Amino acid sequence: MSEQLIEGLPDAVSLRCLAWVPFYLHPKLELVSRSWQAAIHSPELFRARQEVGSCEDLLCVSAFDPDNLWQLYDPHRDLWITLPVLPSKIRNLSHFGAVSAAGKLFVLGGGSGAVDPQTGDQDGSFATNEVWSYDPVIRRWTPRASMLVPRAMFACCVLGGKIVVAGGFTSCRKSISQAEMYDPEKDVWDPIPDLHRTHNSACSGIVIGGKVHVLHKGLSTVQVLDSVGREWTVEDYGWQQGPMTVVKGALYVMSHGVISKQDRESVKVLVSASEFGRRIGFAMTGLADEIYVIGGVIVPDQWNLEIKPMSDVDVLTIGGERPTWRQAAPMTRCRGTILGCTQLRI
Repeated sequence: MSEQLIEGLPDAVSLRCLAWVPFYLHPKLELVSRSWQAAIHSPELFRARQEVGSCEDLLCVSAFDPDNLWQLYDPHRDLWITLPVLPSKIRNLSHFGAVSAAGKLFVLGGGSGAVDPQTGDQDGSFATNEVWSYDPVIRRWTPRASMLVPRAMFACCVLGGKIVVAGGFTSCRKSISQAEMYDPEKDVWDPIPDLHRTHNSACSGIVIGGKVHVLHKGLSTVQVLDSVGREWTVEDYGWQQGPMTVVKGALYVMSHGVISKQDRESVKVLVSASEFGRRIGFAMTGLADEIYVIGGVIVPDQWNLEIKPMSDVDVLTIGGERPTWRQAAPMTRCRGTILGCTQLRI
């Protein structure tokens, strides 16, 4: 940068000033000058944001409609930011893993959810090993090293800054027990011990207490990994089945019309969730001291035969004395079944 960012100030000081500008305004900052444009796209600015404590926690969401599109939600300003379309050749990518690591959004594996309108056959691959990352610094999707095994409907978590994937289904819809770990700094995948058991059902993963927990739909047993390289153990925590999320280290589950706080010893009912009875395919995720219920589809009943894709966002604040619901701004582009949802710190 030849010209000064802010006249009369060293660039290091100017960067710290720019670090306080919210992420959603960065496209406007680029228009000031070429030096500002270079600064906005520089890793130095994002390091300065970490140093001054101005990092922002955003939600990343992708839904069935439109195809392969992601949006970011800024909770402090209640607004949605649309990202460039994921450039995968797979149409209607679904059943993928989505996590954030090293300041980037990662989309891993999955397969095509598209259906041929003429034949009703599924279009394209059921499971892929492709991996994409979105870098908010340069605002661009980049292909990364492929997973060792193609997979869909699998557990995907971040443990110690590294991405762990396990289980799911591979090509030919075969359930698998293989697990692997990805280092986002080195762009390298390594195998880790297999799951003890494989089941003919989709699985998901959450991290609680520094341990990866892999859950299979319909089963009460949980497979646990406490550190990369160690063997998996099988536990039966008696957890309720249903959408779940972790908020400040505690597990919350939506089941039987209520949201409960769940641990190994007890279940504490938090609040009614009966209004979500006809809403399926939504995401439930935690951010700060709040639980977000995002998108989904309203299914038909005897009074209304219409299937209604939703862009609504309902927020449950659990940090106060009494949990309270409110509505946030609806998604501006995405709607319907949520395919991917994760947090991203920028």
